[in-house]
Amino acid sequence: MGNRDTRVRGIAARAGGWSARHRWAAVGIWVLFVVLAMGLGSAAGTVELKDSDQLSGETGRAAAIAEEAGIDEPAGETVLVQGRDAGVKATSTEFRAAVDAVMKAVEGTGKVTNVTSPYDTDTISKDGRSALVQFDMRGEAETAGERVEPVLKAVEGVQKDHGSVLIEEIGGASMNKTFDDAFGNDFKQAEYSAVPVALGILLVAFGALVAALVPVLLAITAIVATMGLMMLVSHIQPMDDTSSSVMLLVGLAVGVDYCLFYLRREREERAAGRDPETALRIAAATSGRAIIVSGVTVCVAMAGMLFTGIATFKAMGLASLMVVAVAMVGSVTVLPAVLSLLGTRVEKGRIPFLHPDKRRKSNSGSGNGTSGNGRSGDNGSRFWTSVLRVVLAKPAISLVVAAGALLAIAAPALGMKTQNLTLDQEFGDSLPIVATYERVNEAFPGGSDPAEVVVKASDINSAEVKSAIADFREQAVSSGASRGPVEVTVHDSQNVAFVYVPLVGGSNLDKAEKSLEIIRDEVRPATFGKVDGVEAPVTGQVAGSKDFNDQLVSAVAPVFAFVVVFAFLLMLLSFRSLTIAITSIVLNLLSVGAAYGILVAVFQHGWGASLVGAEGVGAIITWLPLFLFVILFGLSMDYHVFVVSRIREARMRGLTTRDAIQHGVVTTAGVITSAAVIMVAVFAIFGTLSMQSMKQMGVGLAAAVLIDATIIRGVLLPAVMALLGERNWYFPKWLNRLPDLSHDESPEAAASPPPPAVEGERVRV
Repeated sequence: MGNRDTRVRGIAARAGGWSARHRWAAVGIWVLFVVLAMGLGSAAGTVELKDSDQLSGETGRAAAIAEEAGIDEPAGETVLVQGRDAGVKATSTEFRAAVDAVMKAVEGTGKVTNVTSPYDTDTISKDGRSALVQFDMRGEAETAGERVEPVLKAVEGVQKDHGSVLIEEIGGASMNKTFDDAFGNDFKQAEYSAVPVALGILLVAFGALVAALVPVLLAITAIVATMGLMMLVSHIQPMDDTSSSVMLLVGLAVGVDYCLFYLRREREERAAGRDPETALRIAAATSGRAIIVSGVTVCVAMAGMLFTGIATFKAMGLASLMVVAVAMVGSVTVLPAVLSLLGTRVEKGRIPFLHPDKRRKSNSGSGNGTSGNGRSGDNGSRFWTSVLRVVLAKPAISLVVAAGALLAIAAPALGMKTQNLTLDQEFGDSLPIVATYERVNEAFPGGSDPAEVVVKASDINSAEVKSAIADFREQAVSSGASRGPVEVTVHDSQNVAFVYVPLVGGSNLDKAEKSLEIIRDEVRPATFGKVDGVEAPVTGQVAGSKDFNDQLVSAVAPVFAFVVVFAFLLMLLSFRSLTIAITSIVLNLLSVGAAYGILVAVFQHGWGASLVGAEGVGAIITWLPLFLFVILFGLSMDYHVFVVSRIREARMRGLTTRDAIQHGVVTTAGVITSAAVIMVAVFAIFGTLSMQSMKQMGVGLAAAVLIDATIIRGVLLPAVMALLGERNWYFPKWLNRLPDLSHDESPEAAASPPPPAVEGERVRV
């Protein structure tokens, strides 16, 4: 059986062997690493991303000017007072009484400052039915949502006493509070439920409590260690909450997957009669090696985010890269030690009818123990065995049908439109404040999200600058970009002024961006551009959306090129096959394209949106396409490397390429099914959130993983490899000088015939 002690090569095999021989030392080092990482990180603290770090272009410069001047803009709030019928207007006695009551009520809370009357600021709509009472929250803008509740209650009290008018509050603080109340717990619940969901699926996959707990615990410790590392790294690259959420998602997905691959292979070897030491050595040399190749590829893909130049993406990329690296190292070091310590106790807590022993008996009774040609060892998933029989019999037809289907699914992506979602697009009518937002925009186009011009001069009160500000206010309205009122706040001591310009178009970003273009390209050069030494960057929600989109578009080509080129090189060096490297890239791109197509069809056009509890909002959130590309390109390599590694291993044993394909795909079907179901379930949790951007992310990731684990790995990959035949292993002689990172399977695995497969057993999930 080959249980002799023989030398094996390869980092994974050596690491696994050392860990198995020094079990307690390996476990102790891992625990010490996790504790030290978290301890040092907690002591160092986290440096959060600032607005000036996150924003790009003019919006970033505007934030930097305010930050350099030490100006902390307060959180502005607005109370809409609107006549319920056409007869109640701002000139009405009851209307004036309501405005006075609102001003008195909010001032009485002691939480606000700079309360202004619409009769003084001329914030009265053209039809005279609506007016805005405006004020600022005291204290820091970031925490204003925590202090706004008394003000909201005061406004509600005024509404009860004035039934002839509609009185509603909206602003940065009130929106933050509303979102935190509505979705803060929603996010936490989604993150917390991901672990139980993964554990439940692993219980079904392994049929034993201890075996299911091992991957989850290792993934959690990897996440905890990465949290500490993120705190340390934040002093070089500031982090935010988004990067933490992405890190948790990616860490749980790859951490569980890597352990799943390793544990299932070790289990399979023991079931084939190997002694525990040999089983671990084979698992290390095969699945362990595949984990390293996959992990490095995922890290390279995540590193692509660093090329965007956008702080949020850089933070997400670093966080994801670190958690993948930590999970990869843990899987090939501490995992072998844990499995060596547990031995057969890894099967403790067996669940009746779910344990592999029960399923093996069921499968053996069904007569699927051998294939038609007498080979043993391919008694894996009966479903995928049937599919492969068709695919390998007609590979050309299978390729055309599967590729055609995916290209058809990807077709809508050609018309993809990206933008930052407005409030009504993000939340629909699920929150009352959205209706308030729409009413304010209807009465005062652009008033709820005005453009903001940050004017910096050597002397803000000089005659030239004052004249330029006055001209700007007049031309902003006369140019048709704004209907006014254009308001100005001057900070004399800092020589900075803020000019607020409501943009025509309001919440319609397409129209609002045209107004922004007029402000930036026509009005500003004709006014501030004529004064030497004056800076006047334009910021605001519309400007931020445009600048962010522009920077992302410019980053697409370098990010795509970096990820694709380095992934190609890693596959080339790891498998020593030019053909496999090329097909890997093509299949991954096809998978990503299909995910894009589904996103556009569901969320942009609204086709079948109700099936996922969504609605067609006419656009895809700006950051998602690039984010999905990087994440999916990395994660899809998990499955690809694992399947191709198994095919290559079988080919090295002497099987023909066709038989190796059958063996590799069928025997990995079970583990890939389990891994894919875990990923789909975790990502789908985020698809249940009420925010459209989170729905888009969850549905996009879940759909892509599902396509990747089924059509790509189960149909397209075997069809392509069957058509290529021996050309799958083509490696030009002139490439022999490249470093050899190919797999070094253990002698036992390479010399013996394929053992009966456990990985491919049908998984009832």
